[in-house]
Amino acid sequence: MIDSLHDPVGQYVTDGKFDSEHNEPITWHHLLQQTSDWSGALWDTPDWADRPVGDNLEQWRNREMHEPGKHFKYNDVRVNLLAYSLLQVFREPLPVVLREAIMRPIGASNTWRWHGYENSWVELDGRRIQSVSGGGHFGGGLFISTEDHARYGLLALNRGVWDGERLIPDAWFDQLREPTEARPDYGYMWWLNTDRERIPSAPENAYFAAGFGGNYIYVDECNDLVVVLRWIPDLAGVVERVLEARTEASDCG
Repeated sequence: MIDSLHDPVGQYVTDGKFDSEHNEPITWHHLLQQTSDWSGALWDTPDWADRPVGDNLEQWRNREMHEPGKHFKYNDVRVNLLAYSLLQVFREPLPVVLREAIMRPIGASNTWRWHGYENSWVELDGRRIQSVSGGGHFGGGLFISTEDHARYGLLALNRGVWDGERLIPDAWFDQLREPTEARPDYGYMWWLNTDRERIPSAPENAYFAAGFGGNYIYVDECNDLVVVLRWIPDLAGVVERVLEARTEASDCG
């Protein structure tokens, strides 16, 4: 449905959100790496509102602009923009897409929910659909159990295969671990262990999802290991102890 991740998103989202001179060059690749520096407002929230830069409102509004791909910023407004852009491509509610393509095949429970905002409703093809939020900084987001998180981590560990069925292309698990030029410890929406800096005891090709307060999904192909943590901020310390407790050491470099 998307010919290339290096296509400008404006080729697929034609409602003006990518029409400005600054936003027009933004690609899917930039949104996935959080280097788009997209400028604008989504669901009445301006891009600068998430982790604003400066000491006052005037400085926040008049932030320094960066060429897409040159500056990293973890920004939930732009993550929400990615979710909205994918909705324009799928033309289906993203929770339905996620359920049918991933969660149902991996045997996830029926307890998880993916919420948007009260004002994030759009009309597509005559239907009223809620655009869900990609991150939880302004509310909404994905509410999910530890066990379902672990199933998702196991799917990643097995490079997109579940019970012999391929759900995600194998090459994706190499693409997502390509370090972002502007932030070498970040890839496609996952944090990386580049140069073993974040987790010295873990292999360099391990990667992890991180949520506020110490919530993690750690994926380690070399050690055949998935670790899901809730409210434990010391990821590196926990992984080190788990690896020390293994009965068989792996030569992971």
